[in-house]
Amino acid sequence: QVQLVESGGGLVQAGGSLRLSCAASGRTFGTMGWFRQAPGKEREFVAAVNYDTTGYAAAVKGRFTISRDNARNTLYLQMNSLKPEDTAVYYCAATRKYISSYPIQEDYDYWGQGTLVTVSS
Repeated sequence: QVQLVESGGGLVQAGGSLRLSCAASGRTFGTMGWFRQAPGKEREFVAAVNYDTTGYAAAVKGRFTISRDNARNTLYLQMNSLKPEDTAVYYCAATRKYISSYPIQEDYDYWGQGTLVTVSS
């Protein structure tokens, strides 16, 4: 059974940092990524990683870093210089194969339940 379990969310002040983790199990994955959904908004792409390449949304580039530990089958998102507009539920997503269409949600096969990140001003 495939599972993606996010952790690391919480409340942080603006300018602070958080690191999200996504523990994956049940199979190996190709592309893995993070999406987020703010209150009242649609879910949007944040970042993704293939074997050795990464992609970021413009809103987080330079502040967030995505990485993966294949030995532990774990995905990470280091978030620095957080802003109130980063407040959202963050979702881990994964595919069975490597893709280049990082922001296309329909291309991801598996999703986690999400972890809430709240950034106070």
